[in-house]
Amino acid sequence: MRTTVYVDGFNLYYGELKGTPYKWLDPQELFSKVLAATNQITAIKFFTARVQPTPSDPDINIRQDAYLQALATCCPLIQVHFGHFLRHKVRMGNAHPPPATLEVFKTEEKGSDVNLALHLLNDAWQDAYDCAVIVSNDSDLCEAMGLVKKHHPQKILGLITPGSTKAGLKKRKTSRQLAAHADFQRPIRQSALQTSQLPAAIPLPGPLAGTTISKPAAW
Repeated sequence: MRTTVYVDGFNLYYGELKGTPYKWLDPQELFSKVLAATNQITAIKFFTARVQPTPSDPDINIRQDAYLQALATCCPLIQVHFGHFLRHKVRMGNAHPPPATLEVFKTEEKGSDVNLALHLLNDAWQDAYDCAVIVSNDSDLCEAMGLVKKHHPQKILGLITPGSTKAGLKKRKTSRQLAAHADFQRPIRQSALQTSQLPAAIPLPGPLAGTTISKPAAW
């Protein structure tokens, strides 16, 4: 089956990768292990946004840039699609007054879920896949999955929930709304993460030959 994988990048990171030594992930290798041999992966669409440095983590954008460059160099099936990242001050109610309100930084990632849903639907109409695999646990994608099944019942939908196999309190429960439209579900095993890592140093081709992309020391 021609298979396109749709990855909610932030959902994957916070659900599966944060706090682990597996952040330097090769998604192309990972999904070839997670999915069945009948799934011929023709594209991996990776939806994310460029993060902004903060006083507590001034190098977060540098690490992300290195990772995105590594994906572009090593993983020809991956197509990165960007939303945008917002960080602004808002005043919110204080759970433990006084004072009654506090000014806090609010961070929001905008556009990735909408972009993923639109690509999932448009690719179905374009007959770009026989099987679509959604890597997310965001219930906002429920309507898009439901429309694919309604208008293209021959299409197969798969679901991978980041963090569904983690032990203890960090384990995520799969969204029932998403699961209702999925023909199958697949877990991400730690062994698959462990054996699906990019090289620690990646030589750059072409005019940049002689230089490398390196795995961030913090990862």
